[in-house]
Formats: sequence, C-alpha cells, structure tokens
Amino acid sequence: MKDQLEALIMQMYKSNILYSEAVREFKKRFIVTVLQENKGNQCRAARELGMHRNTLSRTVAELKIDVRQLRDGVKRPPRSARPMVLEKKAAR
Repeated sequence: MKDQLEALIMQMYKSNILYSEAVREFKKRFIVTVLQENKGNQCRAARELGMHRNTLSRTVAELKIDVRQLRDGVKRPPRSARPMVLEKKAAR
C-alpha cells in the first residue's frame, strides 16, 4: 500500500495539484468511504474515524458531501408505527 500511496503522491505532484486540494480530496474520499460502509450513519462513522459526531457533521458540510445518497433509503418508521415499549422506572 505504501508503494501505491507514493506513486499517487508523485502523480499528484507532477500534475501540479496544490497541497490543500490534495488534502481536501483525501479527506473527502476517506470520509465518504467510511460513511458508505456505515450506510450513511454519521454516529457510527464518527466513532470509526475517531472523531466527535459534530466534527464529522461539520466536515461533511464543508466538503459538501450528500449523506442522503449514502443511505440505503431505509428510514425509521414514524413513532406511531413503532411497537410500544413500556419501561419500568428504577426504584430509588
């Protein structure tokens, strides 16, 4: 993998890509990959990336990543359609 990375860096350098552009593209691809693996779930992705969920959310907005495209299209049912779970309050 190290050889592939070095070849990619050399290719980017010879293509006159600025450092800031390279870092931005790397961040975007890395985050999109982790989000895809987590089906767009930002909480799980943030945990895997080792960052706070708010930081990931802010970075996603800065990089203009559309998280909706990464989801499977499966949404939670509305509360009215969920089964009711009665929880007992702990005795104090």
